[in-house]
Amino acid sequence: MNAEFMQAFEQLGKEKGIAPEILFDAIEAALISAYKRNFGSAQNVMVSLDRITGEIHVYARKTIVEEVSDSRLEMSLADAKAMDPRYGLEDVVEVEVTPKDFGRIAAQTAKQVVVQRIREAERGIIYEEFSNRESDILTGIVQRIEQKNVFIDLGKAEAILAPSEQIAGEAYHHGDRLKTYIIEVKKTTKGPQILVSRTHPGLLKRLFELEVPEIHDGIVEIKSVAREPGLRSKIAVHSRDEDVDPVGSCVGHKGMRVQTIVNELKGEKIDIVKWSVDPGKYISNALSPAKVVSVEVNEAEKVSRVIVPDYQLSLAIGKEGQNARLAAKLTGWKIDIKSESQAQAAT
Repeated sequence: MNAEFMQAFEQLGKEKGIAPEILFDAIEAALISAYKRNFGSAQNVMVSLDRITGEIHVYARKTIVEEVSDSRLEMSLADAKAMDPRYGLEDVVEVEVTPKDFGRIAAQTAKQVVVQRIREAERGIIYEEFSNRESDILTGIVQRIEQKNVFIDLGKAEAILAPSEQIAGEAYHHGDRLKTYIIEVKKTTKGPQILVSRTHPGLLKRLFELEVPEIHDGIVEIKSVAREPGLRSKIAVHSRDEDVDPVGSCVGHKGMRVQTIVNELKGEKIDIVKWSVDPGKYISNALSPAKVVSVEVNEAEKVSRVIVPDYQLSLAIGKEGQNARLAAKLTGWKIDIKSESQAQAAT
């Protein structure tokens, strides 16, 4: 290999983000394998690749012994001293064994190594890029669907939306543009495997962070998210600025902000409620849109007893208990809901 060849390798390594020394070390390791493969050698060899000129030298490493049993791996003390009187027993002698036509094999091997290393480096760069974006949103295009797994093209990589992470009843078609939430990035021999979700509560949180400037700027904080994907969600918000309405910020002018998120989630209903440090008030808000008469809380057991007007009972509980279930998940409290007449009958 000549000097131009070496400069090309170095330049290529820099362009692809691979330290040239890593590339050269890999070439040397591959040349050892190439030497042994092509010259049927069981010798202990090392390869030296000149970083500037591209010259290659192959050396057989032999241990100095009193009695030689394998000339490929050992050398007698007398022969070693003939080369250099300073040698002693157990020293290792390096004897050049570079074949005449090794340059051609070396160039071919080096090319293969560089291609392989560049592929590995690119996979490594992609892995780092996406592993740093775990718990973030990605926008991609549905590429194909295999065995109910949806494969999403992200440009540099491909993400997998597994059946367990898909919203029930949501249809995916080739060419659909889709926002997903990164739940995990795994290293594999074929490159990074990016696992994404459409059902994770984090998707809803990140969508609000993207859509609501007050959340992005830290003025409004998302305190909790509860979600039944594709059906309904609740999100509790708090404002660090008394002059900023946290619910209004999330709803947006004429409901534009929340509607954008509802559209992205294909019609999933979203209740935005005001968080409160007072558990009773927070639980009352969490049961929105139902009106609450009173809330009794047991701090020790994190259990609450909620009284609602008779005509609001079904709304407070929700279809198949959905509203009460989401409110409990949002607040972290067990919620027992009674109508006013039920409460009076119990006393």
